[in-house]
Amino acid sequence: MSVNIQNFLKKFQKKNLPEIKTGDTVKIHQKIKGEVSKEGKERVQVFEGVVIARKHGKGTNATITVRKNIGGYGVEKIFPIHSPLIEKIEVISRAKVKRSKLYYLRDLSGKKAKLRQKKGFEPLVYEEEKPKEGSEQKEASQEEKPKEAEEKKKEIEKKDTQEASSEQKKEDSFKETEAK
Repeated sequence: MSVNIQNFLKKFQKKNLPEIKTGDTVKIHQKIKGEVSKEGKERVQVFEGVVIARKHGKGTNATITVRKNIGGYGVEKIFPIHSPLIEKIEVISRAKVKRSKLYYLRDLSGKKAKLRQKKGFEPLVYEEEKPKEGSEQKEASQEEKPKEAEEKKKEIEKKDTQEASSEQKKEDSFKETEAK
């Protein structure tokens, strides 16, 4: 793949994704668009399950296969990680696995399909950054920030000088009372 294509595709990759491995239990928040009853509206649907495969590396076409059991039936979904329809990815738990593909879970059910969990794992979350409305507002707010910071510094300095002068007055009055 040429350098130009790689640079172009980097624009579409999500940043700060949690490291997703096979055996992880994940919650994927996916945007669902334009249902018949709610035309033009968008809602978020959560799919929670075990990652049984990760394919296509770490590029823009990387996918994960997530499996869960619903009412005794196994349901698998393939999610492109860098898709704009994926709003949020949460890694809930991580299991000890020795394989890169866990397709054998398809044949198992109940306790046999359970994976041994790693201890001391803290959940990881990726949330899509939502762009703020109006690029003009961003520029104006960036110009205001240094001014606001300077004003805050001046206020803090005034408070410090006022506190120092009040402390000095207290010490002077204390010394006068001791002298008497």
